[in-house]
Amino acid sequence: MVDQQLITTANTLEGYRITKQLGVIKGITVRSRSVLGNIGGNFQSFFGGKLSIYVELCEKARDEAYQLMVEHANEFGANAIINMRYDANEVMPGITEVLAYGTAVVVEKV
Repeated sequence: MVDQQLITTANTLEGYRITKQLGVIKGITVRSRSVLGNIGGNFQSFFGGKLSIYVELCEKARDEAYQLMVEHANEFGANAIINMRYDANEVMPGITEVLAYGTAVVVEKV
């Protein structure tokens, strides 16, 4: 089971040795803004500043993709993830794909 503290954007984990590389893992979600969310977002953007409605949507999408990535790594038998990254693409206007990915590995403390 992946230890949340053993997920890194680096190629290595300080104090650990990679004993097995299991492959690329991913978590993907596709989200859209609701009509009410768009109205609220447009209203907020009219006044400027932080658009909390969109921040919340983005955070939820990233968190969901992250959790799906961890589940995928667990299916591989990993206890750590290295080279973790996020990517996002607009599939069509108002619909965004968020991808969390990395390399599933087995590590041991040195």
